[in-house]
Amino acid sequence: MLILRYCRKHLGTVWMCILTLGSVFLTGYTDNKTVVANYKDSLELGSFIEDGFPYISTSVDARKLGPAYPQDNMAARTLALQLGNDTYVCFDTDLLRWSVAWTGKYLPMVLMAQVSYKDFFNKNNKIASLTGEAKIATGVYPGWTLEKPFSGDLSNINETKQPTWAPMPAEQGRWKGVYVYGNEAVLTYTVGSADVAELPGSTKFEDQTAFTRAFQFENTTKEIFLTAAEVRQATGSEVKGKIAYLYHGANKDTVTAVGILGKGGSLQPEITGNQFLTVRVPVSQKAINETVVIWKGPARLKKAFENYCKKGKVTIPDYKKGGPALWKETVFTKGKLSPDTAAFVTDQLTLPLPNPWKRNVRVADVGFFKDGRASVVTFEGDVWMIEGIDKNLQNLKWTRFASGFHEPMSIEIVNDRVYVFGREGIVKLHDLNKDGVADFYENFSNVMEQSAESREWAADMVAAPDGSFYIAKGGSLDNGPGMTAKTGKGFRSGSTQNGAILKISRNGLKSEVIATGLRGPYLGIHPEKGILTASDQQGNFVPSTPIYLIKKGDYYGVQPTAHRSDNPEVAPPLTWIPHRVDRSSISQAWITGNKMGPLNGSLIHFSFGRPGLFRVLIDSSSNVTQGGVSVIHADYPAPTSKGIVNPVDGQLYVAGFNLWGSTSTGISALLRLRSTGKPSYLPNQFKAGKQGVILGFDAELDPKMAADAANFAVKRWNYQRTEEYGSGHFKMDGTSGEETLTAAASYLSADRKKILILVPGMAEVMQMEVSYKLAAADGKKMNDSFCFTVNKAENMDLTSYGFGNVDLALLDVKMPVIAEKEDKKVMVSAEHGREIFQKMACAGCHSEGLKTDGMYGPPFQNLYGSKRVFEDGTSAVADEKYIKESILKPGVKIVKGYNEEMPSFVGILTEPDIESVTLFIKSLKK
Repeated sequence: MLILRYCRKHLGTVWMCILTLGSVFLTGYTDNKTVVANYKDSLELGSFIEDGFPYISTSVDARKLGPAYPQDNMAARTLALQLGNDTYVCFDTDLLRWSVAWTGKYLPMVLMAQVSYKDFFNKNNKIASLTGEAKIATGVYPGWTLEKPFSGDLSNINETKQPTWAPMPAEQGRWKGVYVYGNEAVLTYTVGSADVAELPGSTKFEDQTAFTRAFQFENTTKEIFLTAAEVRQATGSEVKGKIAYLYHGANKDTVTAVGILGKGGSLQPEITGNQFLTVRVPVSQKAINETVVIWKGPARLKKAFENYCKKGKVTIPDYKKGGPALWKETVFTKGKLSPDTAAFVTDQLTLPLPNPWKRNVRVADVGFFKDGRASVVTFEGDVWMIEGIDKNLQNLKWTRFASGFHEPMSIEIVNDRVYVFGREGIVKLHDLNKDGVADFYENFSNVMEQSAESREWAADMVAAPDGSFYIAKGGSLDNGPGMTAKTGKGFRSGSTQNGAILKISRNGLKSEVIATGLRGPYLGIHPEKGILTASDQQGNFVPSTPIYLIKKGDYYGVQPTAHRSDNPEVAPPLTWIPHRVDRSSISQAWITGNKMGPLNGSLIHFSFGRPGLFRVLIDSSSNVTQGGVSVIHADYPAPTSKGIVNPVDGQLYVAGFNLWGSTSTGISALLRLRSTGKPSYLPNQFKAGKQGVILGFDAELDPKMAADAANFAVKRWNYQRTEEYGSGHFKMDGTSGEETLTAAASYLSADRKKILILVPGMAEVMQMEVSYKLAAADGKKMNDSFCFTVNKAENMDLTSYGFGNVDLALLDVKMPVIAEKEDKKVMVSAEHGREIFQKMACAGCHSEGLKTDGMYGPPFQNLYGSKRVFEDGTSAVADEKYIKESILKPGVKIVKGYNEEMPSFVGILTEPDIESVTLFIKSLKK
């Protein structure tokens, strides 16, 4: 049930409607008159671009504007401002420049968050480039200079260069942030010691459109110079009073001009190198308030432009006190409580869909204030506030707080102040007039590099106990449109910090690289102890899903993101997780407080692909730390990405949205993992050593089943880290396959909560899995598995764990090491192929039918016998040979329109398995 109320003060009325929503995002619709149960496909969403909000944050590629413009004009972090009169400008917040200004159409909505805004599984993003008519542009250099105008190195200024993807040095200029004042944006930054406020706008004279830049300058202790426009191949120039002209064309019939509005004033337009239109700002002890106007048009209208410059006037509003609230309405939703059927269940906080603005709401992260209020950030770039989070979740109050972010995926609330991490950097939000809506979007930190590569995500941010932040940056993967050169298989060069973890200082002004060599890292941190963890995304150079304990200076094995030349050793993970268990991992969270029962103090790992949560167990008693994971079984209606403990109720809240191929078909959800007080049967302790494996549990165990070694199945295998996507499974001797180890005996500890499994032949190995069939003392069946890594196999002190009278002589009895499935006769059948399709998580990337939405791989229906066209232009018929090759060597032939996203199943699937999968695919032919 969702209750939607629009509060409009000028009407003095309250409209209330009741409609039915399903348990997960996008299941309802209302028009304020009727109640209609519905699904996501019929939800009415508005445009990604909102009327009334002055900008979106975006990257832009303006390299192909024509010969009169700079040829290297790329920008990763810009505000694409709507100026009225069908005019627009991209302000580059790294270089404090107008990258490009144009008329006509706004930027096409082709970035990842934009193409998937209504088409939820559309991953066919592109690079944003102009579809309108360019009027003004500058190149990849600072928009302001100190003491002398920018002239460039004219010997190579016309060469195409790669941006540094970093902000200009702070002592030369620094972006401070943007004030949102109604449908206007006031930009603030420093140039040297000068404080600058700028109101971009547009104006009309005759039938022409011009761009205005209203400035306020303070503390100008040195002359500063604005580079307003660059005109290449200019055929003449002229400075006439307060106006400077650069002429185009052999007949000088087109002109780009920079003027100063009004009479008198202290700003002076200038021309440098017959190529740059600049404006000199003098030293002044007083504030300067003047407006620069820039125009490109026919030279015959020069007089009209000059007349406008004499009479025109632009006033900057009193922005520092805050502007009018952009979003006054409130949306009420009613959550859905799960019955207390297990120790841990997931309640759902119904999302504010539909809402008065017809905005999509794909929650990426959640944070909490000290009083239990929450805030979420969405992938479309909005920040919402949530009140009414109590035990029953019956009266959730949603209000909009901020907008305009560039694909943000992290929010942190520190001392009750909201910080958002997107591609623009870390932004601190201020509600200046306390009307419930942010007015000032402060640049807390943009010291991290950021390229325009679509997969160089601003992936994660966590707040450290000392007041600093850690951030994780995605690797610049080569599975989408690119702006930088390819470097290594599956990667582009991007910035020099892609695939890295950085520490951002308490004041946001400094960064420190902590670790490199990652493909798609996401973070977790203990809010009190500061223990930093990370996962990585399986793919090229990453054989399976790892969880790491992050240490400064570590390198994690992805060569294209090493960013160092000292050939470091690859740091081992805490644990690996098999592909079929978690093929796409995200972040981690620690359960602090004492309200989550057996999970108190635990590290929780989030899986996007599965989706779901894992309890992570750490064996730190050895010289080398190692760990493992067990699934927290619950209902997860959408991908689980990030989470945090509510300081009031002590429960874990989980946010996530779908896009990249999860087993879940839900689009987004905000969940509460709640402890019910019922018994938990999860593993809670782990140790691996020479004698075998010790597993502790939350519940007392049935002695008879615990003492039966036949109730345990033990497997192990290694991975191979190569440039290929993922890895097959390999035995200890390097041949393909998995090994099944014999459990020689099993023992129950004195407290009846721990089991020792004696396993002959224990050794260091990347992946082990213990499957168990047990029962608790209360009779509850416990059939599950535990996956772990053995980084060091040392002698274990068994008595300290409560095990006495252990017959260690059994370890000396030679036990067979059996290749997986050699002891089983597999019946080749389509049904067995379907079982493999589900068990190996193939269904997350391939449809049994014709569905392509949200799928990384081609659909299977009608695949057999069809002609397959590949990215290299070759083709083949999908027969038995092709299907086998695609399973064992998936990177050899990539179907056109798809990327390399599939690991090898060498050593995982047997010949009968592959034959069964082939039969299953054959059976789908219609």
